[in-house]
Amino acid sequence: MKRYALPAVSALVLSFALPVFAQNVAIVNGKPVPKARVDALAAQLAKSGRPVGAEMEGQLKEEVITREIFMQEAQKRGLDASDDFKTQMELARQALLIRELLADQQKKSPVSEAEIQAEYDKFVSANGGKEYRARHILVEKEDEAKAIIASLKKGGKFEDIAKKQSKDPGSGANGGDLDWANAASYVPEFSQALIKLNKGQTTQAPVKSQFGWHVIRLDDVRQAQLPKLEDVKPQIAEQLQRQKLAKFQEDLRGKAKVE
Repeated sequence: MKRYALPAVSALVLSFALPVFAQNVAIVNGKPVPKARVDALAAQLAKSGRPVGAEMEGQLKEEVITREIFMQEAQKRGLDASDDFKTQMELARQALLIRELLADQQKKSPVSEAEIQAEYDKFVSANGGKEYRARHILVEKEDEAKAIIASLKKGGKFEDIAKKQSKDPGSGANGGDLDWANAASYVPEFSQALIKLNKGQTTQAPVKSQFGWHVIRLDDVRQAQLPKLEDVKPQIAEQLQRQKLAKFQEDLRGKAKVE
């Protein structure tokens, strides 16, 4: 009778061991590696924007096993007891905790649709109206600008003169072209002279600014071409969220008693 006892006991032990083993992905040097580690790594990847499919499960399993092997060796060498390791662990703990705080605050204070709409309306108000397609020639002295205006009156080509004489490195090479822009994009002296011009007209007197002397020509005028709310909604939401988090951090810092 005794010779049949061992298989019965083995079957009993196995029946209890199977569920426990199923919770582990491997046993490394006698130490179980729980499946929860694979799940945690998969969740971390998904959180960072890299969803984990079934084809990656094997890779994740090998990753946690490899980590366990390396950790055991590091612990065998006593590296986890070093002051440097403890310092790095504390810094990592702080960084993770702060990240969780900011994520929690973001959930508690999300950007609303009304806030997005208000920010978009503000953008439209500041950038709406007319846009101007202008060219300019920038020189250092007023006499140079006057000579350029005289040359233009005699039939000189604005684009050619700009390429040769303009001190503005950005537009000079392009014949003085400043592309489309709102008048408010320029310094006040330039803007005031620009909006007084009719399409195709050139300033009859040099315009002085902090950059030098300008000769300005207005090539065209149009209503501002602004993006639709739907096209910029994600960027606006992200910008507002950053502002909210910055305000949250600033408020916390302001309320803290630091001695």
